[in-house]
Amino acid sequence: MKQRSSCTTILIGKKASYDGSTMIARTEDSGPGTYEPKKFVVVNPNDQPRHYTSKISHVEIDLPENPMRYTSVPNANDNQGIWGEAGVNEENVAMSATETITTNERVLGADPMVKSGIGEEDILTIVLPYIKSAREGVKRLGELLAKYGTYEHNGIAFSDLDEVWFMETVGGHHWIAQKIPDDTYAAIPNQLGIQIVNFNDPENFMYSADLPEWIAENNLNLSFDKKLNARWAFGSHSDSDHHYNTPRAWFIQRYLTPDIQQYPMSDTIPFCAKPYRKITVEDVKYLLSSHYQDTAYDPYGNLGSKELKKEFRPIGINRTSQMSLLQIRPHATKEYRSLQWLAFSSMPFNTMIPLYTNINTQPEALNNTTMTPTTENFYWINRIMAAIADPHFKETIQDITNYQEKTVGIGHQIIKSTDQKVKNYEGNPSEILANANQKIVDTVMAESHQLLGKLIFTASNEMINTFSMSD
Repeated sequence: MKQRSSCTTILIGKKASYDGSTMIARTEDSGPGTYEPKKFVVVNPNDQPRHYTSKISHVEIDLPENPMRYTSVPNANDNQGIWGEAGVNEENVAMSATETITTNERVLGADPMVKSGIGEEDILTIVLPYIKSAREGVKRLGELLAKYGTYEHNGIAFSDLDEVWFMETVGGHHWIAQKIPDDTYAAIPNQLGIQIVNFNDPENFMYSADLPEWIAENNLNLSFDKKLNARWAFGSHSDSDHHYNTPRAWFIQRYLTPDIQQYPMSDTIPFCAKPYRKITVEDVKYLLSSHYQDTAYDPYGNLGSKELKKEFRPIGINRTSQMSLLQIRPHATKEYRSLQWLAFSSMPFNTMIPLYTNINTQPEALNNTTMTPTTENFYWINRIMAAIADPHFKETIQDITNYQEKTVGIGHQIIKSTDQKVKNYEGNPSEILANANQKIVDTVMAESHQLLGKLIFTASNEMINTFSMSD
């Protein structure tokens, strides 16, 4: 069985974002010592299976006959399943699946995991093509969990034009979901995050049918005031959380809500918080690339001891496979409303590119990911650049920063000009959007090759066996 991924999720309500978009983003981080090459694909209805079989659990599911087109970021090698991870369907509903979360012994005793159930490998593929709103996504996945169960603990994000929802599995069959308030953001670092739950507020909370009774029957509510704190009831509070998980939420809130004074190891970091200003896509990229900059915990910094630099797991870690930021934009019509910002490999060293999702084809450099390294696709050139730059961080970071600024700016420019082109276009603009995606990828690939040359030159000059006869 593939090692579960260890990700970081950021969710942003429409009134907290810079342009009124809903935004959901997540890094897909492979397990320790593993690296999973990824590709970007468009799954057209004829390519969607009608009978699905999981390669890990071997669960078999009959799927509906009317799938919609959707984007996906599956594994380049499907020997362990699809692992679609993130995408947007033709109804402009976005989904990110999954954020591995934690649980506790009492939950496992009350509702054991189901070895033959569904998991991260399956969830996007069996849900996203069939939903027309974020709420529908929660409902469909909830029904699948009730019927088939799950063998792992996961958090799943859904968004549409108006709402962002986060759903957390609880044990083998149970679940709970919360609508993220429009003027807030949420940060989820591999922990069960939802806190106070109101069972009488269907506008903001959804949950499995028997959840209140199941909680009471198994004495899971740990609150003295009888209000359910889901994190206390269903989550973990382990020593490893304090080094692997909670510091990531601390750093995100330190950046977006600096007036909150908290400790990196705190068990009470809020699930949702209000930012001090509107959040941009660049903010999300920075945070999901972060390594505790300007603190003693930065492994590349000068402020801390050798021990402190390894105290906490960075957000921008070496084993990131891909990051998708799914943006549903209110100022655009449904034909060109959604963007999937995509990044491959280790986040401090890569760039992200915006891709329209109302398309029928994808750029070859995003789709042709091989299992052997090459500079001819976007995944591997980013993986190679990160491996070269990391041991020469101080010597290369300015070139990388310039590359990131330039390439993201190019993406914004092409999106803006394409938006104007299709604004009053009669008919389906999918071909125009696909051409814009190709232009972005071609331009960024050229910039990536230029940066690769600079990194090789710098690293070559820093080789240990350097020797000069000039003296």
